[in-house]
Amino acid sequence: MTFHQPQKLKTIADLIGAKFLGSEDFQVFGTNEIHRVKAGEIVFVNHPKYYEKALNSAATIILIDKEVECPEGKALLVSDDPFRDFNKINTHFTKIYNFTETLHDVEIGEGTKIHPSAVLGNNITIGKNTIIFPNVVIGDRTVIGDNVIIQSNTVLGGDAFYYRKLNGNFDRLISVGNVIIENNVEIGNGCTIDRGVTDSTIIGEGSVLDNQIQIGHDTVIGRKCLIASQVGVAGCCIIGDEVTLWGQVGIASGNHIESGSVILGKTGVNRDLKKGTYIGMFAEDYKTYLKKEVKLRNLE
Repeated sequence: MTFHQPQKLKTIADLIGAKFLGSEDFQVFGTNEIHRVKAGEIVFVNHPKYYEKALNSAATIILIDKEVECPEGKALLVSDDPFRDFNKINTHFTKIYNFTETLHDVEIGEGTKIHPSAVLGNNITIGKNTIIFPNVVIGDRTVIGDNVIIQSNTVLGGDAFYYRKLNGNFDRLISVGNVIIENNVEIGNGCTIDRGVTDSTIIGEGSVLDNQIQIGHDTVIGRKCLIASQVGVAGCCIIGDEVTLWGQVGIASGNHIESGSVILGKTGVNRDLKKGTYIGMFAEDYKTYLKKEVKLRNLE
């Protein structure tokens, strides 16, 4: 999430009641999740296992639960509960409507047709010659390009599936990001595309999604990808251009699939993949898989 205007480190520290290490005038441009964070943004960390990753990330402000040595050129916000205070910062700078207030700031391009049963949130932009079918739900801050087709019962911009366990219950990290659907995308019936926690979930230009597909928060899908029914992509994945995902492929969070790859049906992706064709529970190279199958059958 990018603030409407840069903030000072002390301003953010005062907002959440945290101690800060660094110049009080240190500029803060926004917040972001660890997989997407950029210079000038805040990232939070609340477990020693991830201190090093957060401190060495692109983030220049680290919201942390213990006072540690501050890396050169960075700043720290020391909080007793970084998860809670990350939510507090995000919701201070981004209003959460959740369809509870009157529609406003919606821009719709020429030639676009939206069925009356579709539900639109606030601060939405829809381009030209786009078609929105019955019962589509479009959440706050969603951006949809030109010549897009979104078929019935699809939800764009639902909350991210991002929780922690707190006092025996699940505590949500509040989603203040959005969804971006680029030009010439087609999305089938009953798909669910979650908005980013703090950044954008993006479906690249010319990509086509079949029915009943789940795309997790902050995932980026490249240009001209083809995704078949019942694919599930977890949060913070990067899928390159012209990737094909066949039916019931499952991709674990934070993985990167190179452009031009083909992932065959029911394959599980639990690591980054170079360009190739893959199959199997743990995404084996397809030719290697076939050779193994031949050897196993010859043993019989």
